Amino acid sequence: MNLHARTFPQSPCRHGSRSNMKTDELREKYLDFFVGKGCLRRPSDVLVPKDDPTVLFTPAGMNQFKNQFLGIGPLDFTKATTCQKCLRTGDISNVGVTSYHHTFFEMLGNFSFGDYFKREAIHWAWEFLTDKKWLGLEPSRLTVTAYLDDDEAVGIWQNEIGLDPKQITREDEYENFWPAGSPTNGPDGVCGPCSEIYYTPPSGKKVEIWNLVFTQFNRVGDPPNNLRPLPKKNIDTGMGLERTAAVMQGFESNYEIDILRPLCDRGGEILGVKYDFASPVGRPLRRIADHVRACTFAIHEGCVPGPEKENYIIRLLLRRASMEGFLLGKREPFLSQLVPMIAEVMRKPYPELHQTIEAVSHVIESEEKQFLGVVERGLTKFRKLVDQARSANRTSLSGDEAFDLHQTDGFLIELTETLAAQEGVSVDMARFKECREEAKKASGRGAFADSVMSEGPIDALKKSGGTEFLGYEAIESKASIRGIIADKKLAESYSSPLVTIGIVLDKTPFYGESGGQVGDTGTIRTASGEFTVYDTQKDGELFVHIGQLKTGSLKVGEEVTASVDASRRAAIRRAHSATHILHHALRTTLGENATQRGSKVEGDQLRFDFAHPRSLTNEELISIEDQINQLIAEGAPINTRVMPINEAKKLGAMALFGEKYPDFVRVVEMGDFSREFCGGTHLSNTGQVGICRVVKDELVAAGVRRISCFTGPKAIARMRESENLLREVGMLVKATTAEELPRKVAALQDELRVAKKELSQYASQSLAGMAAKLVNDAPMVGNIKVIVHRADELAREQLKELVDQIRAQAGSAAVLVGQAVDGKVSLIAGATKDLAQRFSASDAVKAAAKLVGGGGGGRAELAEAGGKIPEKLDEALQEGLAFLKNKLGG
Repeated sequence: MNLHARTFPQSPCRHGSRSNMKTDELREKYLDFFVGKGCLRRPSDVLVPKDDPTVLFTPAGMNQFKNQFLGIGPLDFTKATTCQKCLRTGDISNVGVTSYHHTFFEMLGNFSFGDYFKREAIHWAWEFLTDKKWLGLEPSRLTVTAYLDDDEAVGIWQNEIGLDPKQITREDEYENFWPAGSPTNGPDGVCGPCSEIYYTPPSGKKVEIWNLVFTQFNRVGDPPNNLRPLPKKNIDTGMGLERTAAVMQGFESNYEIDILRPLCDRGGEILGVKYDFASPVGRPLRRIADHVRACTFAIHEGCVPGPEKENYIIRLLLRRASMEGFLLGKREPFLSQLVPMIAEVMRKPYPELHQTIEAVSHVIESEEKQFLGVVERGLTKFRKLVDQARSANRTSLSGDEAFDLHQTDGFLIELTETLAAQEGVSVDMARFKECREEAKKASGRGAFADSVMSEGPIDALKKSGGTEFLGYEAIESKASIRGIIADKKLAESYSSPLVTIGIVLDKTPFYGESGGQVGDTGTIRTASGEFTVYDTQKDGELFVHIGQLKTGSLKVGEEVTASVDASRRAAIRRAHSATHILHHALRTTLGENATQRGSKVEGDQLRFDFAHPRSLTNEELISIEDQINQLIAEGAPINTRVMPINEAKKLGAMALFGEKYPDFVRVVEMGDFSREFCGGTHLSNTGQVGICRVVKDELVAAGVRRISCFTGPKAIARMRESENLLREVGMLVKATTAEELPRKVAALQDELRVAKKELSQYASQSLAGMAAKLVNDAPMVGNIKVIVHRADELAREQLKELVDQIRAQAGSAAVLVGQAVDGKVSLIAGATKDLAQRFSASDAVKAAAKLVGGGGGGRAELAEAGGKIPEKLDEALQEGLAFLKNKLGG
């Protein structure tokens, strides 16, 4: 069936065809509708939430409202509507296979925090779906489900909306309760029934488009009677944007809508195939489109491919997409070519994507190049495993072998399965999954909850408001203790000295770590004693002062004097203001694409991460440093002001992509050259920085570089260290002036090269003699010499040369040499060319390495391995000897 050509009849709606409704129009209609009902339109939360440790990516629209749902902090609004960027990987295997599964998607939502409830939620959903002013869908094509005990919702649907009872289905707690199955299985906490809305097109394939969740209970303990009514009932609804767009545009597949079909077509153009839903290339092209779209949004926010957490997910998605291209015959990177198209089709809701096209493309291309190298290396190992299976008359690869390819070599299991099928071999997937679960438990990966509504000591304090920050104007102030956190619990008083605890004040001059700036340190004094603050952290609107009680005691409600370490704060201010100047200098020197990816500001030192595809030249670094110090010397004024975020954006204030900002933001302006969103502490003019030295440029991730700088006294100390070092080196090489140093060092290098050459000649002669003796004394297996030797006296790099010398002199020989030096084991195995068909040096070295707690590999003629149990080296060499004799028939 050709789904992209197959649409619903010309009039899928009651009031005429709306198949031309674009996704952007649908998004705005939804938000406008609920704004008209009094809901506050809120922007999408970031895709990678840095302030929520319970999730790697934002999985639903309700996540940004967790405090509102829990009643934590001031409730500035009681109802809201959003279109939220989401990313989930729970159904990743279905992406591209079904018509509607995605990793990245947009969720339309409307929410109530103790305001409207079931009646309004149901009536408004029905109005939006059926009224001709909005979507105008045919009511007879809509059906709903409700929780089996939710008579209230069923009554509204039947008696007020007027649905035929045949259009209403009651389902159990596993289908129509949130969280699923929670009345019986938990967890304890906020929960409630839900009501789903389905649309059935003329083709008859029903699709869920909206879920209304009525959070009206607090689950406490086990059933029965464990659902306690909440004093304030909430609404959390979600409508899938892509699914509803497919309905409105008359398609059975989300991938045919106007923001996804162009990506599938573009992928086909790049790969030289034509996209068609039902064709063999349809599924891989859908997966490529979905995964690259997800990665583009995540990388735009600064989440780059890596080995852990959210970075690992992005790496996995890119590799899965690249694998699909590889299986379609593409042997070079291509995924980055989709990024401009993604930015274009998503331009209206997310225009900021255009600002990072180059940076995102570079990250994707770098990761894909790396993966294709992994595939090339892994193919050799894969083919060897297939050959071994056939030699042993096996028709499948073991799960352990497949997992080793997947985990150790980065050879994705989907790739192994597909290539194995082409070879007529299966994969033991049951055992593979066991291995994967064992690895997850060992690494801790998979321990992250999708969503957790937990209430701890901080959350309890938030309910009575935040901490007033006084630190822009003062470094000392009077305050009172609002909370004491010890042993992960709230305490009314505390008197144990030298134990790390947290203190929350009603107001504070201490800056809580955020925006890259570290937290303040200092002292909190009470009438009876003193508390030393080692760090200050910020959780929402609360500032937590972390430290130890030195003398006396603490009590909630007690008046205190909070004093920030003034000299450290001044050093931090110098570094922070220098960070903004550095940002300007980078963009001036490298271009507008050198966008900020993060920063760390400490006392007189800073590091700044930015998007850039290559290392900086010495000339560029000098230019950047010169610009910074020129702007410092000018003493430009530094001003701050708080304004609405939209006004700040109109002024051109720069924001960090992926950072979450409030409705009113603080803007820091330096002269006429810098204007940025920033909540940190700053100087009053650039001249107060004093001096700034660039000390390092390094790569920290694909397409992301880091510049480190020192300011003020630390920069001066750095220069003095350099001068002292030059003076010491001059004395060592007997140079009378600094200008004479290069000539003296060059002369010493020439002498060293001559000495090394002579030493190498002597060493080769010595190794040749050692090899000759080993060959002469070697035992024979048939007509083959078997040489196993421990050589702790040699340098590590000489082991390979010894093996080469033995192979050159022995005629026909199998070799294994090893050494244990500085607690590390090195093993090298080799074989002469005539033995390549009889055994592999790679297998020999692995057999030995297992006993010393290591591993390795290589070619059939030469392989290396390492280990970490030096006391077992002799045993490992004997194991290697037994392996060689067995393979050679001895």
